Amino acid sequence: MSAEEEENAAELKIGEEFLKAKCLMNCEVSLILDKKYEQLQNMSDDPLSQTSQVFEKSLQYVKRFSRYKNSETVKQVREVLSRNRLAEFELCVLGNLCPETVEEAIAMVPTIKSKGRFQDDDAIDKMLRDLSLIKKFE
Repeated sequence: MSAEEEENAAELKIGEEFLKAKCLMNCEVSLILDKKYEQLQNMSDDPLSQTSQVFEKSLQYVKRFSRYKNSETVKQVREVLSRNRLAEFELCVLGNLCPETVEEAIAMVPTIKSKGRFQDDDAIDKMLRDLSLIKKFE
């Protein structure tokens, strides 16, 4: 990104390195950190001595703000969002914030409408209904 261009997430101007990066939703990070915490518990009699304060606070944060809890559900959410050709950044914002209406989704991620990936609001609504069904049956 040149010096003249200003970063703007609403327009998906977040820098080339971020556009290519793999983003993780809070629920995915929670699964990873949970697994690591289990490994640390198995390695030591005192698991708290093996974890840093940053690790513990990060784990608490992602657990608190994870909308989806089990790994199969997390996989389904990523599949639903991925099939709509969303950028990783957009996918994670929608997966983390779980908008309920098309208007909310567009307000949170304006580029889903402006980049032309969705022909109309019905396609966005279908995606949101699919996510809602996944959450309902978790």
